[in-house]
Amino acid sequence: MSFLEFHGITKRFPGVLALDGVGFTVERGTCHALIGENGAGKSTLGKILAGVQTADGGEIRLDGKVVAPDSPLAARELGIAMVHQELAFCPNMSVAENLCLGDLPRHFGFVDRGELRQRARAMLATIGADLDPDVLIGTLSTGREQLVQIAAAVGTGAKVIVMDEPSSSLSAAETAELFRLVRELKGRGITLIYVSHRLEELFALCDNITVLRDGKHVATERVTDTTPHRVVTQMIGRELLIATPNHLARPLGAELLRVEGLCSPRKFSGIDLSVRAGEIVGVAGIVGAGRSEVVEALFGLDPAATGRVTVKNVSLPLGSRDAALAAGVGLVPEDRKRQGLVLGLNCRENTCLAALPALTTAGWVRRAEERTLAQRYTQRLRVKTPSLETITAGLSGGNQQKIALAKWLARSCDVLLIDEPTRGVDVGAKAEIYQLLDELACEGKALLVVSSELPELIGLCRRILVMRNGGLAGEVARADFSEATLMRLMAGVAAA
Repeated sequence: MSFLEFHGITKRFPGVLALDGVGFTVERGTCHALIGENGAGKSTLGKILAGVQTADGGEIRLDGKVVAPDSPLAARELGIAMVHQELAFCPNMSVAENLCLGDLPRHFGFVDRGELRQRARAMLATIGADLDPDVLIGTLSTGREQLVQIAAAVGTGAKVIVMDEPSSSLSAAETAELFRLVRELKGRGITLIYVSHRLEELFALCDNITVLRDGKHVATERVTDTTPHRVVTQMIGRELLIATPNHLARPLGAELLRVEGLCSPRKFSGIDLSVRAGEIVGVAGIVGAGRSEVVEALFGLDPAATGRVTVKNVSLPLGSRDAALAAGVGLVPEDRKRQGLVLGLNCRENTCLAALPALTTAGWVRRAEERTLAQRYTQRLRVKTPSLETITAGLSGGNQQKIALAKWLARSCDVLLIDEPTRGVDVGAKAEIYQLLDELACEGKALLVVSSELPELIGLCRRILVMRNGGLAGEVARADFSEATLMRLMAGVAAA
């Protein structure tokens, strides 16, 4: 029986029709998958339901009654909560303060700290998260911050929860805990709308699946009546063929990056690796293994790092971002919104941000050259944007990721450090990014790619380095690639 109904939902942004008459129904107490390419309208629909945005047309019915929440608070009062894909907390406040921000407990006009901690612990306990409520949100990893956001939604007692890419930053253990929680919530009669690009998750967790494409409803089917291949075809409107990367058949060039004895206190130690021209080397490991910290140190973002790093046989001073840039090293960070892009700038400005020194004369930017350079790389990466002047914050996650990559291509970096290249990106955009990384390797660039998705590394890389507890646990050649082998090294379990 339908519990939540969408009828003709329409939403326009400047130059973009994000939702075009979307309509489907969701059954009570089920986990309903919502899938589509980046820009298909999934997150927009979830935000409209959660009161973050308002629709331009259509109506929503909840348990037979028309609802139109105009704020997150109004949605919460209706029993609707949302776990956002992009984290939305105050980094300089504690976990407890963030969880209770809308309803701080008071005693004689002052915040009751004891009650605050008690409430926070109770909310965290609903998802089994073992976190100190007094820790600042800004000090947590992306994965742990995501868990706090899930606790904030579940702890309100909502009867409808929208989960927008909830597992995109979680470790394997955290993801398993999330799955347990989703099944438990379904058992309590809570209705979940689960937005994800990970088809294996949707088919494991969800009862029904709705596909959106270009802002329109394509299909709603029971998971048992469809297949992953059918869903992908519905999403992108064509067959998706994943070919073996071309760079694997090409001979390797000279060594462009060599790392010896790289260490940083309480982060990682004894890191030795090398990457040659035309090679993609993967880095696997569970969340907290030190993967991101290593690539950040190679880009000069860790002043405490020690060891020897050479780029094209020239020693690279550690702790200096300017030295890394001058040596032709570029970093695409895991968190594109906070570290990879300036969201308030437009597509042209973000694409050319790293290349500005080459585009300026006496402090003035040569605008014609800047526009030509931005046009070249946004076209090459097939960035979907109304124009180069569109503010980057208004783009979908996949197109923002393409801009984050284009920034370093525009600077012509020879060594690319890429942390989670397809985080929060749909299967169609993933295929395009994989093709791009393959092309870059074929052009003779050296790529060090960190990813939490083992199939991604297995499909892309020539070698995979596995990190565990801040050190290298092993190296796996392509001939020996398997998820089981990699997971054993990640977990420190010997082969049977």
